[in-house]
Amino acid sequence: MAGIGIDLTGKKALVTGGSRGIGRAIAIRLAEAGCDVAINYLRSRAPAQETAKAVEAYGRKALTYKVNVAQVDKLDGMFDTIQEEFGGLDILVSNAASGVIKPAMELTRRHWHWTMDINAAALLDLAQHASKLMADREGHIIAVSSLGAVRAIPNYAAVGASKAALESLVRHLAVELAPQGIRVNAISAGVVDTDALKHFSNRTQLLDESARRTPAGRLTEPSDVADAALFLTSPLARMMVGQTMVVDGGYSIMG
Repeated sequence: MAGIGIDLTGKKALVTGGSRGIGRAIAIRLAEAGCDVAINYLRSRAPAQETAKAVEAYGRKALTYKVNVAQVDKLDGMFDTIQEEFGGLDILVSNAASGVIKPAMELTRRHWHWTMDINAAALLDLAQHASKLMADREGHIIAVSSLGAVRAIPNYAAVGASKAALESLVRHLAVELAPQGIRVNAISAGVVDTDALKHFSNRTQLLDESARRTPAGRLTEPSDVADAALFLTSPLARMMVGQTMVVDGGYSIMG
């Protein structure tokens, strides 16, 4: 990434779901640009530590913190630690996601609330906490969405609805926080071959068909999403407020 003029030296970032896939790629890209990075994770500690080592390889400070971001009563500890270790926060990337992959007719209220809480409601709680640590800073909040927010995908009813809610929340947060110097945007990633796709029974077919239909000639990779996140945290995107940037190699324009 050398030579593109994006220097985030000294900035402090939090990436939720930062131990794997897209979150890991974003954490490392921000470190490459000069950020110290707090890596939130939910399950296995080992991948989070591997991401932390990758961050530290760029000479940056890394924190790891285990918490389910859908549990609002557990967030205080994470943000208190960030304040103590970093002295504030410049960038929040809300990437942690989960959800029930089932036909709509098989969804229960429990499935629905679990998916909504972690994919959409968590952004509200995270933004409320993060904005306090962004006082007197030029803050950035980025939410990672998906094409399921605007397209019907088999078995994706709950997740798609949660991502649509996420993008709507991004717009409302953007209006409220812009006067405080905090820019809020979203990235809608195309089909990315991450662990999340292992829950799809038609994973191989989905990947093959997506690659075939993508004008760019290949699937979107985590590094592509990370590049978009880096752009949104830079002065180059200073007038992007409340937008959803689609990063999919043209897949979504193919009808």
